[in-house]
Amino acid sequence: MGWSWVADTVMLVHFGFLLFVALGGFLAWRYRALFPLHVAAIGWAALSVFVGIACPLTYLENHFRELAGRSPLESGGFIETYLTGVIYPQEHLRTVQALVAMLIVVSWAGLVVLRSRRAAQSRS
Repeated sequence: MGWSWVADTVMLVHFGFLLFVALGGFLAWRYRALFPLHVAAIGWAALSVFVGIACPLTYLENHFRELAGRSPLESGGFIETYLTGVIYPQEHLRTVQALVAMLIVVSWAGLVVLRSRRAAQSRS
């Protein structure tokens, strides 16, 4: 029971990380200190998607799942197990990735607009 709980906690942290990748730029509008963390998260996510680097959270979840006597995640890892085919159909993976990229661009563009407005107001 204990290791299963730890594996599930890692899974929830992984979901949180993916939400931060998609929406963290909007949080940076309010909390500027989050922006460097968001840039790092985007960098890691891009490496994972485009280069195929395995995520350490997937490794951790698999480790604790095995300690709990559960089978590891499917061969594709976290996204293929919990999102692709569950939240959205397999054939829409690239569309979802493009939508997440657009969210990131919009959030960063909004951050630039907010900073320029604040700078203009401080000069006035």
